[in-house]
Amino acid sequence: MELDIAMEAEWPGPSDWEELAGRAADALIRMTPELANPRLSASLVFADDAEVQVLNREWRGKDKPTNVLSFPMLEREELLALSADGPPELLGDIALALETCAREAADKGISLDHHATHLVVHGLLHLAGHDHELGPAEARAMEELEIKALALLGIADPYGDHDSIEGL
Repeated sequence: MELDIAMEAEWPGPSDWEELAGRAADALIRMTPELANPRLSASLVFADDAEVQVLNREWRGKDKPTNVLSFPMLEREELLALSADGPPELLGDIALALETCAREAADKGISLDHHATHLVVHGLLHLAGHDHELGPAEARAMEELEIKALALLGIADPYGDHDSIEGL
């Protein structure tokens, strides 16, 4: 999978945000091999709250910023059936909101880097057809994939209650 990354806001810190996103995607691919398809691409925008609020209002009818938005272009069944041969396929688009992400990271006492990495993984899972809003079992399965991918990067369980996940 190829990531097309745009910096629409001045995200602070010493991080190379493009490298961070690439590492997050690589770790997630180890947990979800369907994302390793060479035909796939996704766009990721590091935006500010104002830009994400506009997107949230236009596409979800919610007039407020949120930490991450995902706009899948493929149904899960289409992704799973996608062969490695053929033209490029856009998996979807993700947007992260700087001020919301920074505030949440501060509230959790974690670095913005780690929180943004978690949200990139979370957004990519939404693009891959996972949805924590479908019910507790789906939420748990999605969280476990996030935790395992983040563990590969040395990032602690962002939920703090999944210490007994098999394989960690």
